[in-house]
Amino acid sequence: MTYGNMPPHAGAPGPLGPPPGWGGWMPPPPKPGVVPLGPLGLGEILGGAFATIGRHWKQLLGMAFAAYGMALVIIGGAIAIAYAAVSDRLDRVLDPEGPSGWDDVWPLLLTFGGVYLFGLLVMLMASALVYASCPAVLQDAVLGRPSAFGAVWGRSLARLWSVMGSVVLTALIAAVPMLLFAAAGVALFISLITLSLDGTGGDFGWLILIGFLGALATGPAAVWLWVKFCLAPAAAVFEGQGAVAAMTRSAQLVRGDWWRIFGIALLAYAMAGVAGYLVQLPLSLLNLFGPSLTDDASTSGAALTIVITSLAFGLVTSLVGQALTAVFPQLVVSLLYVDRRIRTENLAPALAEAAGVPWQAPPAAPRF
Repeated sequence: MTYGNMPPHAGAPGPLGPPPGWGGWMPPPPKPGVVPLGPLGLGEILGGAFATIGRHWKQLLGMAFAAYGMALVIIGGAIAIAYAAVSDRLDRVLDPEGPSGWDDVWPLLLTFGGVYLFGLLVMLMASALVYASCPAVLQDAVLGRPSAFGAVWGRSLARLWSVMGSVVLTALIAAVPMLLFAAAGVALFISLITLSLDGTGGDFGWLILIGFLGALATGPAAVWLWVKFCLAPAAAVFEGQGAVAAMTRSAQLVRGDWWRIFGIALLAYAMAGVAGYLVQLPLSLLNLFGPSLTDDASTSGAALTIVITSLAFGLVTSLVGQALTAVFPQLVVSLLYVDRRIRTENLAPALAEAAGVPWQAPPAAPRF
């Protein structure tokens, strides 16, 4: 049963007992799974995310490593094909004594630029699969049911395109200030180089000013819209919504609770970022003991081997950190979706009924 099939529920009467508030005592909500079936505070959301990882780590990490591992293999294959197609031009460009010009450089830029864009698409699909797997696991975790990897894979794959559509549309919102900031940074970099060469600095002042001011102007709106649509992947999986419908549903659920959702989501991403840094740090240190450009880069082949080895190790390091840290923020955001439906649509009685536990009205909803 998906959460989309659980309409607002008036709830069934609980077992006989003292009236709520009798003697200052309030019955706690039932907790068949990782969170109590009532309005969730900050501690319950974070604790529920950690509990879900603890109970269902095989499914969650298995999905992450499978998705990002397949992405790594596909991207590696694309790089190998591209290298085989332009290896002769690449050797001429990297050979300091060989003749080369723009006729050799342009095909390299086009080829590896296409590989880069293809890699972005593959990584986006892998991330969408991981984003879909978190609410797919929570469907069972909240109700206290076991989950199998095959079932999670099937649910995630079935909602892949809807989740990916919502992720792409949300990312496009954030791309505007990021591109403006990047343009200003590139213009500043070129200006500094020009200043060091001829002392003029070039005529890039207007681009730097427009880029930085544009990023500052559009940044708050992008953050506001991102929070407004952050529950879309969960809605796409829980309710079987399409990309646009899931974003509309997310905006409806976020309404009236933007700051709380923003704060909890920001905290989750910050915690994941710190954890990702700690995971990638020892792997990055290992790369220091590998081959470097100072070893034996006298030939173009040796230099190319060193560059490819360093890039491959860095890519593997990044993917390991991504696989280990992408899960936690999405679990937190998915639990925020459950919390908002409990608060605004009285979903808790229907969840208790689906879990097969008696329902008792919880105390007043906590804010954090």
